Amino acid sequence: MIGDADALDDDAMLRMARETRLSETTFVQSPSADGADYRNRIFTVAGELPFAGHPSLGTAVAVARARGERSVRYVQQTGAGLQPVGAELTEDGRHASAWMLQEPAVFGAEVDKAKAMAAAGLFPEDAHPELQPQVVSTGVPHVIAPVGSDGPLARARPDGVALAALLDGAEAVVLYLVALDPGRGRAHARGFTPSVSGGEDPATGSAAGPLCAYAARRIGTERLVIDQGVEMQRPSRLEAEIEGDRVRVAGEVVVLVDGSLHL
Repeated sequence: MIGDADALDDDAMLRMARETRLSETTFVQSPSADGADYRNRIFTVAGELPFAGHPSLGTAVAVARARGERSVRYVQQTGAGLQPVGAELTEDGRHASAWMLQEPAVFGAEVDKAKAMAAAGLFPEDAHPELQPQVVSTGVPHVIAPVGSDGPLARARPDGVALAALLDGAEAVVLYLVALDPGRGRAHARGFTPSVSGGEDPATGSAAGPLCAYAARRIGTERLVIDQGVEMQRPSRLEAEIEGDRVRVAGEVVVLVDGSLHL
């Protein structure tokens, strides 16, 4: 997170995001919408996102640290609207639990199973036998693509051309490949996108919300613990739960680096 970013233009923010080569880089600016505490601009190496999950949680913690606060509830302004966010920081401010309420789910078109699997380098029979891939958004659209077991997740090797064609056709940003275990309220996921360096996101909070909304509608599961990034050796865990007409997404935040940027 880069604070006090009011003076930065879009080109400067994009260049900084490309310099960091992180999945996302956020820039905190003064809000322009009534009721917002700050504006959160979110950039990947490819460009600006209207909304993202992990950068929302991390930025809320970074803002709290900058303001010297430990228990916070804010409203952030993003390109998708206004989202409540909150965090509880430890006494030293290095660890926190954070949460957000994402936008109400919008269910888009279903996606051909064979094309979804091919984009991940898999076979049509790797798809879940009953659950159809679908575009779902709680702020930014993702292709939610259930598989039949954990096996296909380990074998997935995205085809860059097929992945880009799938996402462009669906007007989505991530192919979220997921093995659901509704009996345990668990899910194992991988997020493939050309928008991040390396083509795979170790943790996709903006897809956790759509996945939870999808599971609630399709199989009646309203709470999920989602493990992601395991195959990248960058494991993450998110908790998602239906709350009214929104999805609450929560996780742990750990501060790794503090520093100053001189322009």
